[in-house]
Amino acid sequence: MDSIEEKLSTEHGCALNAGIYTNFPFKPKKYDGHDHSNLKTCNLYKLLPPEMKAEVEKNLHLLEYLHILPIDTMGIPRYVSGIESKHGEIENPNLIYKVNDQIYVHIYPNKNDVRNFYIPIEPILLTGVGSLIKELEARLVDHLTGIEFDPENLEEKERILKEALDDICVIGNKKQVDISAAGVDSGIKKLGAKFFPSKEDPGKNHIYVKKEQYEALKYSIIRDKIGVGFLDPYINDNKIEDITCNGLGPIFIEHKVFKGLRSVIEFNDNDALNQYIVRLAERIGKPITFKNPIVDSTLPDGSRINIVFGDDISKNGSNFTIRKFADIPFSILQVIKGGTLDYRMAAYLWILIGEGMSGFICGETASGKTTTLNGITAFVNPESKLVSIEDTPELQIPHKNWTRETTRGSTRGGGIGEGSGSDVTMFDLLKAALRQRPNYILVGEIRGVEGNVAFQAMQTGHPVMSTFHAATVEKLIQRLTADPINIPKTYVDNLNFVIIQSAVRRPDGKLVRRVLSINEVLGYNPDKGGISFIEAFSWDPVTDTHVFSAMGSSYILENKIATRLGIPGKKKKVIYDEIEKRARILERLDSEGIVNYWDFFNTVAKITKAGMLRIQF
Repeated sequence: MDSIEEKLSTEHGCALNAGIYTNFPFKPKKYDGHDHSNLKTCNLYKLLPPEMKAEVEKNLHLLEYLHILPIDTMGIPRYVSGIESKHGEIENPNLIYKVNDQIYVHIYPNKNDVRNFYIPIEPILLTGVGSLIKELEARLVDHLTGIEFDPENLEEKERILKEALDDICVIGNKKQVDISAAGVDSGIKKLGAKFFPSKEDPGKNHIYVKKEQYEALKYSIIRDKIGVGFLDPYINDNKIEDITCNGLGPIFIEHKVFKGLRSVIEFNDNDALNQYIVRLAERIGKPITFKNPIVDSTLPDGSRINIVFGDDISKNGSNFTIRKFADIPFSILQVIKGGTLDYRMAAYLWILIGEGMSGFICGETASGKTTTLNGITAFVNPESKLVSIEDTPELQIPHKNWTRETTRGSTRGGGIGEGSGSDVTMFDLLKAALRQRPNYILVGEIRGVEGNVAFQAMQTGHPVMSTFHAATVEKLIQRLTADPINIPKTYVDNLNFVIIQSAVRRPDGKLVRRVLSINEVLGYNPDKGGISFIEAFSWDPVTDTHVFSAMGSSYILENKIATRLGIPGKKKKVIYDEIEKRARILERLDSEGIVNYWDFFNTVAKITKAGMLRIQF
């Protein structure tokens, strides 16, 4: 029987994970593995609320985790079936939520820091599984010897590992297994041919396990051989936005609901950290060395990962950051619900984008630029052809006629321009996109000389939207007109609107994302020698609301869009009525619950097809 200390160290100590340990914020209670064949005899089970009882009946490792908690001092954690933003308002959260059918997470209060604790609860917490994993590892080596398979084909690898597990493990104990002449018992798992027992010792080549232990072993080998080891619960948790390992010490998390969290999983050994990172880089097909110590790539789930290897360039040890992306992006209505912008701003952007205006979304890292870009892309005419160009695939385009292109190689489009050798840069892809006759070009982020081509595209009538690292319109213009982009100032008016977005802290201390302003670019002013622009919308930090500063005086609406639509000068004000109409449409869709990204786009497409967006004058 594993001691609690052995069990907890084994939890994160197999395969990829040697040298990683669990630093609980409480002293785990001694637990020797009660018999839970009859849950009604478990005193702790009797205390659980109905929802929690239902979960522990499906997953005994959750009950075993509850047994090690200091319930007498902290109480039984609250079980939450679905995490909502309101849970992030709890001052000292002590709750458990479900990640998937096997993984749970305990959010535990931290009285000494602003970051509360994030504790993954996995099947491998089951008593006895730690020693079984070690035994299974040894058996797998023998079992897989001589079997050839493609290590990059994860589906094939997973199938072979599961078959090996079935061959090695038998559900039940040795005395219960009655081996028939054919080698199969009607009530027991099929025994593999490679490990068919001998007459002298029928069970010597098998591991006898309980059903829940078998499931835990299967979870373990898939997690460590197919997945990314101890990080798998974090990757599977769709409430996590960023995962950061700064070197030795704990893993830090940015959570959609609970914001900054500190994981109980820590690295305490440089060799273990380096070994994990080397294996992780190999798993994603981007080997890392001291000669090439930086990797930018994507994980199988689409998350973006950056790795810096070696303590000569990272003084606290090798580090990595993972930026996760939701399977289903936020719709603009969900962005509005979060307070980033309001219905009227979205309606304004709907008109601009629907009429082919080019725009940049600017702000610092993690300000929500890509989320906003994904959201407003739904406003592009549903019949349009779109081409997206990115270093790392992040954008989700709802349009059916979508060409998705990504760079190749180490060159990252920031000063070289043309790809060297087999590299394909943003610059290369953007030039190719101009030959593909797109109605809209979306660039994941403009950093270098590809910005020049983007403005050439605008000059020739191809609308472009992109994200850009700049805190103000002035800073954006400075970067556009300086090396390496070098846009002539007279070309800047091809850019129609600029959204400035930031992560700001409210008076209550909560960090939120807000559009600080939407700006209309007027063009080059020869008298002042600079670029003129006006603020169409601005954010009021006192009331946390947005103000339509350009109501009745919008340059883009009156001098570009109204003119393009043939609206007579005296009737140009109807364009503002259209903003109010579309704002009401957005409110109506929100009230009817049509907020899912795909549902929202499909509804907008139907509204467009029905002619409801024609401006009457």
